[in-house]
Amino acid sequence: MEWMVENGFAPTIFFYNPNIFPSEEYLKRKEECMRYARLLDVEFIDGDYDHDIWRKKISGLETEPERGLRCMQCFRLRLGATAVIASEKGFPVITTTLAGSRWKDFQQITEAGNMAASLVEDVVYWDKDWKKGGLTERRRILLKENNFYNQQYCGCEFSMRPDLSGIL
Repeated sequence: MEWMVENGFAPTIFFYNPNIFPSEEYLKRKEECMRYARLLDVEFIDGDYDHDIWRKKISGLETEPERGLRCMQCFRLRLGATAVIASEKGFPVITTTLAGSRWKDFQQITEAGNMAASLVEDVVYWDKDWKKGGLTERRRILLKENNFYNQQYCGCEFSMRPDLSGIL
C-alpha cells in the first residue's frame, strides 16, 4: 500500500477474507489492515465475513496441499468478489496482497486474478509481484516500525501448522 501511495496510485482496500479462521484471527487481521489504511489515508471497504460460504466453496478440497486446488478455489472466490466490487465502484484495476505472501504461489494467484477480472467488464487484473523490488524487506521494516501483527499461516484452518492447531 505504501508503495502504491508513494507512486501516485490512489488504492482502495477491499478486505474480503471469509477463509480466515478462527473469527478472532479474522478480526485481528482486519483491525490491523484498518489501522494501516488509516495511517496511509486509504479508503477501506469491509467485505462480509461468512466462513460457512467459504467452507461450501472449498468443500471436497479440505485435504488438498497448500498451493493446491483448495487455494485456487479460495483465490477465485475472493478475487471474484473483488472484481465485482471494483466494477460496481468504477475501479478499472484490481490486484492483491496475496501476491506478496510467502505462503502462496504467484502464478496461481495471477491465474485466479485474470479469471476474476474476465467475469466483469472494464476491470483488469494487475499481476504485480509484491515480493520483488525490495518490497519484502520494506514489509519487514513496516511490521517492526508499526508493531503490526504478523500472521504465521495464510488464514484458513487447513493451512495451519501443527504447532498452531491448538487454536482450532
